[in-house]
Formats: sequence, C-alpha cells, structure tokens
Amino acid sequence: MKELVKALEWKDEALYLIDQRKLPLEETFVKVTTLEECHGAIKDMVVRGAPLIGFTAIYGMVLWIKNNRQACLEELNKAADYLNTARPTAVNLEYEVLRIKQMAVEYEGRFDAFYPIIEEHAKAQMQVLADGNLAMAKLGADELEKRCGGGKLNLMTLCNTGWLACGPMGTALGVISHMHSLGRVEKAYPSETRPYLQGIRLSSYELTKEGIPHDIVVEGAHSFLLRNKMVDAIFIGADRIVSNGDTANKVGSSSLAIVAKHYGIPFYVVAPTSSFDLGSETGDEIEIEMRSQDEVLYCGGTRLAPEGATAWNPSFDVTDASLIEGIICEKGLIKPVNKENLLKVVNS
Repeated sequence: MKELVKALEWKDEALYLIDQRKLPLEETFVKVTTLEECHGAIKDMVVRGAPLIGFTAIYGMVLWIKNNRQACLEELNKAADYLNTARPTAVNLEYEVLRIKQMAVEYEGRFDAFYPIIEEHAKAQMQVLADGNLAMAKLGADELEKRCGGGKLNLMTLCNTGWLACGPMGTALGVISHMHSLGRVEKAYPSETRPYLQGIRLSSYELTKEGIPHDIVVEGAHSFLLRNKMVDAIFIGADRIVSNGDTANKVGSSSLAIVAKHYGIPFYVVAPTSSFDLGSETGDEIEIEMRSQDEVLYCGGTRLAPEGATAWNPSFDVTDASLIEGIICEKGLIKPVNKENLLKVVNS
C-alpha cells in the first residue's frame, strides 16, 4: 500500500487542507489561518465529506478564538452562525459548531483560557473519529458476512467517503478498505459521481493508493451491473440522517437505492452519529444545497454545453428509509431501518 496523504493537518497554529479540487492530478495544500478562510474552504469544496467538514469547522472555531481572544460570547456566536452557512445540508457542520458554542459559555470573557482547551478538544475529536471509523468498518464487515457470506465480494460505492472525506479511515469506503485488509474484496465499483466527479477523482485515488482492485462506473451503468448481479452490496455515506431513517447523501444515491431494491442488492448507509439529525422527522425537512450550474455546464474549465443552455444542480437527494437495508454507525447496526430502532441505537 502506498503512503496515504493526510486530508487535514493542524500544524504551527494553522490548518492545512489537501486541495481536493485538484486531486488526483495534484497533491497541494491550502493553508487556513482565519475563520473566513475556513468558511471559504468548506463552501468552495477544498475540503468536503460531511464528517471532515464538521472536523474542519472545529478548527475554524479554534482559529477564530485564537484570533479573537478578547471577544465576547455574542461575537463568538455570530462567528459560529456564519461558519454554519458554508454548506447547509451536512449536519456535522452544525453539530460540531453547536458543541463549541455550548463549551464557550463557561469561558465567557476568558477566551484566552479557552483557546488551549478548544485546541485539545479538536485533537481529541480526531481520535474519536478514528475509533468510530474502525468500529463502523468492523460492523460493516460482520454484516456482509451474515448477509452475503464469507467469500470475496464485489462492492459498489457512490461519491467519496474514505479518509479524504471522513477522517483516518472513512465511512462507506472505510468498510471497503477494511474488507480489503481481510482479503474479502474481489473488486470495488466506485461510481463516477457527476457532476463534481468525486468517485472518479477521489474514491479511485484512494482505492489506487490502497491497492484495491476497482473499475470506475458511470451512473448510467448502475442498472446494468445490478441486474447482472455483478455487485453483492452497496455502501454510501450520509450528510444528514433524520429520525425515521431518511438519508440525504450525494445526488444519485436515491436512484441507486431504488434500482438496488428492485434487483435485491443490499444497500447500506454508513455514517457517524454526528450525521444524525434527530430533531427532524422525515427527509422532507432536509434543506438541499443547490450549487452553481457551472459545475454541470463546464468540465476542467471547458464549457460542454452550448451557449445559452442552463443547468439545475442539486448537490444532494434524499433516500427513503424503506430503500435502506441497514444504517451502520459507530454505536451499532440499525436494521430494519425505522424510527424505533434508530433511536434505540443512536441514544445507546
């Protein structure tokens, strides 16, 4: 296995993010020293993936506190609310920022003392994230053995949910990585994931680094693969899971789940508890981020569509809980997916 590149690093009181917009062609880093730069890095997708967005937001608040040690609590809350606007669908951003707002109350008027506390909090959360990644990977492997048997399997994934998106190991792609370490992956099928191409650019980059055999597939080929039983199971991540199990994830997830259900291929969601929004009842309540039409109209700086053509570009869609075989979080497997089972596991 080739040496993995860190997606995020805190060094010399600055945050360094690998610029995921330039992968796989260039491995370059962006230095972030202010909350405003952090907001821009999240919004412009220098960093992406719900768990890593949340983790980046922690360091965004660390930077704000470092740069505003004499500020009041009201100013901190305004800064936190501004950071929350970077990307609205991923609940991890809101979750991590809210925790820091709550922690800050105790240090009102003493942010100089709060800075080292919040810096250590950020480091500790990375270990929590690492432990959670491994727990989910093991749960996924155990479920696959029960559901599909103990031999080598062909596994499909959408978007990018490995260490570039979710921390040290990853969520959905972390399961595939762990399965590979057990010698149980015949082939992975990362979906290219239009229009931002996270699958072909980022998941394939990670799979290549880890030496995992894989074939990239276009979204239009999903039905062909599933109808011909070329895939044993599908794993996706999540940007927001509400209390009934409806799940917001990269656009294309819902249509893949519908096809999987039709052909009897198990479809799993893998996400940490920080991706759960228990305050919302159904997927109808999830705000879906709309991104620039240029992401559809252009590729690599070249316009593909005729002048005058426009595009509609939702970044996410909602997969109904009824289409999901199981949801895997660090606390356990939610199966079957319903509100009662979800709350029992998440609140355990």
